[in-house]
Amino acid sequence: MPRKVLIVTSSLRKKSNSERMAEEAARGAKDAGNTVEVISLKDKEIHFCRGCLACQKSGKCVIRDDMDTMTGKIRDADVLIFATPIYYYELSGQLKTFLDRCNPLYPQEYAFRDVYLLSASAEEGEKVAEKAVSGLKGWTACFPKARFAGSVNGGGATAPGDVEGHAKTLKAAYELGRAIR
Repeated sequence: MPRKVLIVTSSLRKKSNSERMAEEAARGAKDAGNTVEVISLKDKEIHFCRGCLACQKSGKCVIRDDMDTMTGKIRDADVLIFATPIYYYELSGQLKTFLDRCNPLYPQEYAFRDVYLLSASAEEGEKVAEKAVSGLKGWTACFPKARFAGSVNGGGATAPGDVEGHAKTLKAAYELGRAIR
C-alpha cells in the first residue's frame, strides 16, 4: 500500500545541497510507489513559538502564518523526511523553528510513524551530523507512535551544487526514499 511521504526542505539557498538530496529521496519514494509532496521553507512565513501552550488545548496555534497549512500536512503524512544544511553541527535555525511550531500536533492523532533526516555539510566525517540527528530524534521522541528511521549526511558540500559531484550521497538519499514502503 502506498504511503504518503512529506519532505520538508529547510535551506534558504538556491541550488541547495540538502534540497538536491531531498529531490533524490523524493524520486526514490515515488519509484517505490508512494505519493510524495515536497515543501520548501523558502518564502514561507514562520514565526517563533511563543510557548503559550494554547495549542495543547485547541490543537491550533494562535499565530497566523504559513504553519497553519503545513501542520496539517505533517499530521496527515505517513512518513516525514526533513532536509537541512548543517550549521555549526546542528539543524538549521529555520528547521528548528519549524519543528518547534509543530507543537499543536502533540495532543492530536497524527499519522506519521517514520521520520528521516537528510543533511548536507561542508565538513566530512561520521560525527558531523550527530547533533542534528540527536535534535530530530528528540523531536521524534515527543510523538510516541513515531520513530526516527534513519539519516543520510552529505559531507564536503560547501558551495551551492557541490553535492552534484557526490554520487554516493545522492544514491544514498535515493535509496532512503526507495526503501519507504
